[in-house]
Amino acid sequence: METRELAACMANGSITFMDRDDAMGEIPWCQHPKFKGVYLKHILKGKDTGGMLSCHMVKIDPDAILEEHIHENQWELHEIMEGEGKFILESRETPYHPGRMGIIPRGANHKVIAGKSGLVLLAKFFPALI
Repeated sequence: METRELAACMANGSITFMDRDDAMGEIPWCQHPKFKGVYLKHILKGKDTGGMLSCHMVKIDPDAILEEHIHENQWELHEIMEGEGKFILESRETPYHPGRMGIIPRGANHKVIAGKSGLVLLAKFFPALI
């Protein structure tokens, strides 16, 4: 499966809970409240997990930046599905591409810079971000 197919499958797939299935294609993409060219699809929220975790698709436009920020109370896991770019965790820079994961401890400065093709990733938070 091509990575572009994986990101599209996830964005339009479904999620199974104990009592229901939700269609992720019905969940809208939202502009990030702080960062231009960054879009979020909140596919799993804390209300569904007792606040234990949340999962969000993050789409970053070509050459856009998810600027440096910190999550004081959450660990974060990035799973890259499509595109390329770079990840900066504190002072360490790492290439981002499909198959790469990034683990961000609570309280750590981090940012993501999309390359020329943009970037799509899953961001999972423990405990839930929202």
